[in-house]
Amino acid sequence: MTTPRSRPGRPGHDRDAVLDAAVALFIRKGYDATSIDDIAKSLGLTKSAVYHHVSSKEQLLAEALDTALDELSSAVDSVSSASGSSSQRLREVVRRSVQVLVAHQPAVTLLLRVHGNSETEVAALRRRRAIDRALAGLVKEAVNEGALRGDVDPELISRLLFGMVNSIAEWYRPDGQISTDQLAATVTTVVFDGLAAP
Repeated sequence: MTTPRSRPGRPGHDRDAVLDAAVALFIRKGYDATSIDDIAKSLGLTKSAVYHHVSSKEQLLAEALDTALDELSSAVDSVSSASGSSSQRLREVVRRSVQVLVAHQPAVTLLLRVHGNSETEVAALRRRRAIDRALAGLVKEAVNEGALRGDVDPELISRLLFGMVNSIAEWYRPDGQISTDQLAATVTTVVFDGLAAP
């Protein structure tokens, strides 16, 4: 999905701050309930100052969703095409997915709340389903290798696995005591090695 080319920032105003404020409001109030005026007020700007950076509220939504989807797609594509067993690649894609979620938590959180109410959201859901299919394919390969149990449907495994990863968006705090690396390592350990004492 392509988004309109952004305009250069006006001196004294940070374009990234406009996007960050929009995403925060979309998450808190919902996309439909958020106006450009709300975004401007949250930054202490005028509406015209916001429109200097972007052409519409929809552009802000598209850019935020593209940020999350581009990073997730890159993680999945690079790991899927790497060498190694399917189980090793699956473990790595889980680890990378956690890292992407933490690095882009607001954008990923927004992506997880999209329901397809606009062309932009429908396009985002289409891209998200493509990622889900790639992940399910990797799970299936690992099952066929004998690395994962074969008595559970691979697509169900994929949904449960990445449902757990996605749930991190709701509770993880980057300024907390758990680092990104610790979080990624813990998730992969629990998923692939279980909780039983060694």
